[in-house]
Amino acid sequence: MEYANNILETIGNTPLVKMNALVEGVDALVLAKYETFNPGNSVKDRMALKMIEDAEADGRLQPGGTIIEGTSGNTGMGLALAAIVKGYKLICVMADKQSKEKMDILRAVGAEVIVCPTAVEPEDPRSYYSVSKRLGEETPNSWYVNQYDNPSNTKAHYESTGPEIWKQTEGRVTHFIVGVGTGGTISGVGKYLKEQNPNVKVWGVDTYGSVFKKYHETGIFDENEIYSYVTEGIGEDILPKNVDFSIIDGFTKVTDKDAAVYTQRLAKEEGMFLGNSAGAAIKGVLQLKEHFGKDDVVVVLFHDHGSRYVGKMFNDDWMRERGFLEEEISTAADLIRGHADKPLVTVKTGELVSHAIERMRKFKISQIPVVDTEGIVGSVDETSLFTKYMENKDIADTSIADVMQKSFPVVHKNTPIDEISKLITKDNQAVLVDLGENKHHIITKYDVIKGIA
Repeated sequence: MEYANNILETIGNTPLVKMNALVEGVDALVLAKYETFNPGNSVKDRMALKMIEDAEADGRLQPGGTIIEGTSGNTGMGLALAAIVKGYKLICVMADKQSKEKMDILRAVGAEVIVCPTAVEPEDPRSYYSVSKRLGEETPNSWYVNQYDNPSNTKAHYESTGPEIWKQTEGRVTHFIVGVGTGGTISGVGKYLKEQNPNVKVWGVDTYGSVFKKYHETGIFDENEIYSYVTEGIGEDILPKNVDFSIIDGFTKVTDKDAAVYTQRLAKEEGMFLGNSAGAAIKGVLQLKEHFGKDDVVVVLFHDHGSRYVGKMFNDDWMRERGFLEEEISTAADLIRGHADKPLVTVKTGELVSHAIERMRKFKISQIPVVDTEGIVGSVDETSLFTKYMENKDIADTSIADVMQKSFPVVHKNTPIDEISKLITKDNQAVLVDLGENKHHIITKYDVIKGIA
């Protein structure tokens, strides 16, 4: 009989799959190293097991101990599988930008999940780097994995992923392209491939908001390059020790929108239901196509599975909210498509200014139509209220009827964006869309900017 003794023995030996529809314009053979075939559905299974085995071997991880790690989700899953089989507890510390699916999956396999804010500096005690390190110091009989600086991360890919790619391509691989996060995959695979053939080119895919590309090209760690981004699993605001820049020939940056759009396109055009970093990776291949020739064999590695992004890149409302959904925006109806089902927030003439302010705060809006029994009769916005507050500090107790301005212009739902744009001015902050049956919705300057971006 042929069987694995436990789930960990099924890690590795993932297939290479030829890319077709999305790479029609690429003059090379493009092959995907399809890592979702690992039992935890990601490339991180490889290094998670290796890091645990090496920690067991040198005594850092003791029987019955607790494994602690900061993770975007995939490393946590690999660690969870090994922890289950080997009898360890697991605490995963995650940033709040990671998908809910990733958090739910980790809890489903027995991990304790602690969520930290994304928009803080790495040194901030609230960051997931700092929290995971602190827990490692405070928790008895624990081991802090630190995948970013743990050399076993790179070693796992040098010993498994690299040799697999070399064998599967019969040594014909000419380019290796992969998204870079902790750096273990690109450094381990790249080192192995270049040892077999120094002419193999290794390219990293980076994201805007990350420091890798500029640091590689200039040696400057530019903090002005660091800002929040949506793409998951790649890019960093630190320089992990596992990123061996001497092995990497270059980086290309991919926008959040392109990464999300191409994640959807992989599913719809290649039948590849993959994660966010795969969208970035294949877009990176397309951006680098002038570097390839007809006899080249390009291997691009796809990290993880699409099931972890169902509420994000595979959700049209989420995509539309961020302006990522590729759909024609030309009329008033198009601009409100993502929230047309939500009721219009209004304030009555008999209410107080404090009620309008509270509604603005609750719904995070800046302007509100004013209504009475006859319908829409005026408007209030934060600019005019601020001006009136400077004149009268007791304005909160003033009636809306006493401070309201004229009503916002009303347009038909088929009104072109150009006409709507002309109606939004310094003195008029919004436009109302007539949806029929005495129903209206509001379009603001922000809606117009999102529609044309």
